[in-house]
Amino acid sequence: MDTVVITDGKYRASIAAARMLGRSGRRVAVVQTRGDQRLEPPVFASRYAAETRWLEGRASDPDYPDRLYELLAGCGRPVLFCTGAATLNAVAKQRERFSQVCDFLIAPPETLDQLNDKQAVHRRCVELGIPVPRQFEGAPDRFPVIIKPRCGEKFGLKAKDRYAVANTPAEYEAHRARMARYDPHPIVQERVEGAGAGASLLLDREGRLIAALCHRRIREYPASGGPSTCCESFYDEGMIGQAYRLLSSFGFVGMAMVEFKGERVLEVNPRVWGSFPMTERADSPFAVRYARAARGERLDYQPRDYQTGVRMRFTLNDGAAMLDYLRHGRPGPFLQGAADWFRAKEALAAKDDPGPWRRYLRNTLLRR
Repeated sequence: MDTVVITDGKYRASIAAARMLGRSGRRVAVVQTRGDQRLEPPVFASRYAAETRWLEGRASDPDYPDRLYELLAGCGRPVLFCTGAATLNAVAKQRERFSQVCDFLIAPPETLDQLNDKQAVHRRCVELGIPVPRQFEGAPDRFPVIIKPRCGEKFGLKAKDRYAVANTPAEYEAHRARMARYDPHPIVQERVEGAGAGASLLLDREGRLIAALCHRRIREYPASGGPSTCCESFYDEGMIGQAYRLLSSFGFVGMAMVEFKGERVLEVNPRVWGSFPMTERADSPFAVRYARAARGERLDYQPRDYQTGVRMRFTLNDGAAMLDYLRHGRPGPFLQGAADWFRAKEALAAKDDPGPWRRYLRNTLLRR
């Protein structure tokens, strides 16, 4: 039986990955570092997690790669599925070494660095003729604008702290001064109105597209801009094509999500993304195709190989988002959220695997 080791079990994406891989007949082992997670991760309660392991320390520790390597060496050459950025980057820096004990689809570290650099992505989009928001080199001459460091992940910033919106020159100066603590030359762009969307792609070892899924944001928290709390699957051939052009121009392999607003590219997440559970909710073969391609199997891209029109929500986060929209005088999203109680699928719940959702609720109560 083929074994897949999923790292960083604290992330919600690990639940979807474990289920999809487990349902495909693969043996799933999930790993979590004790220093990064006090409570037992919800995925540990999944019926599809055949084995769960704790690793001492943190994923940011200098000796973490050694401990992970030792664990993988004892698993009979598994497929490695990284859900956390720290693990992904650690393995990328030692790709040749880790390739001796496991199979994976992970880009070289220099490629990941380029894609995490918003300025580099913006510049490449301009070269390729892919639409992007207008960027200001000096003080902006119109508002509102978005201010963000070139790489928020590099500074360990949470998603909601990786950018700020300025509506006036005074706000711009204040936010720029705050950002200067992380990046003396942050990016300043026009704020593009409208709902955001994402094109999630999987590229094999040769850089060939072998899976894709599009989702649009329905609600986010905070309401002023943040991670999505409710989203819906759809299909857009043009969006997938632009995302593939961008990723392949960097020589990327693995999983990534390209963020859009309208036709404009905002940034790239060259790793497993927050709304990854949509791949399970929409019956996408994303995780299974990753495992097959990591083993060297040559697969052909199958457009529309997932359900469209599937609405998914992170219920607890979405409840907070609904109240935030109401506080900001936007009753529309609040009422839409109320209707979604009967329409949207909870991202972490599954009839055949109720354990992770129950554990997630319990952990949430314990944290409070």
